[in-house]
Amino acid sequence: MKIIYHGHSCVELQLQNGLKLIFDPFITNNPQTDITVDYPVDFIFVSHGHTHHTGDMITLSKKNKAPIIAVPELTYYAEKEGAITYPINLGGSANLPFGFVKMMHAQHSSSINVDGKLKYAGDAAGFLIKADNKTIFFAGDTSNFGDMAIFGKAFDIDVAFLPIGGRFTMGPAEAAICATRLNSKYVVPIHYNTFPEIQQNPDDLVTKLPQGVVKILTPGQNGTFDI
Repeated sequence: MKIIYHGHSCVELQLQNGLKLIFDPFITNNPQTDITVDYPVDFIFVSHGHTHHTGDMITLSKKNKAPIIAVPELTYYAEKEGAITYPINLGGSANLPFGFVKMMHAQHSSSINVDGKLKYAGDAAGFLIKADNKTIFFAGDTSNFGDMAIFGKAFDIDVAFLPIGGRFTMGPAEAAICATRLNSKYVVPIHYNTFPEIQQNPDDLVTKLPQGVVKILTPGQNGTFDI
């Protein structure tokens, strides 16, 4: 499995069978991104309805005939816009061509901008993925909360993607506690330095965890991580 960071919270998993999984595909207007909306993907995971996470999900779905995997309220909106969808609710799971996916709880708000008005977009979520004999946890936008310890005991997590931006999610100190609760082998910080409000130094996370646990990725091929 190859992990590629495309900026903000946009993460890609390239599997051994050639399938490409992308999470929170914020591409257009993302100052960190290294890809365009012509990028080929096979499955699209969206954690919640905020614009810098839904991003280009509709365009990518239509171009690639790729399903959007999200909570039902968000997939309902996407389907009305002509996208292919595969709804899963919190705590639910499914076996898909790439492997296993489970929708995980997150602590965050979620709404979507429709014609200048904010509409309810269901609960925010994270994803647990099992593919290529690896277990990946994409936390989405969230705080650090006690159930992270339950997640860590229930699943042998290889890589956890954790937001560190602060203000709207947990910051580096909270993410370090979260990583300890999850007991993941590796941690990749996301959701930071895209905007002035979420400026952080990822080294603040590095210093709080054992050496080699944190993998700081920059957008693009130079920021890949093979596992």
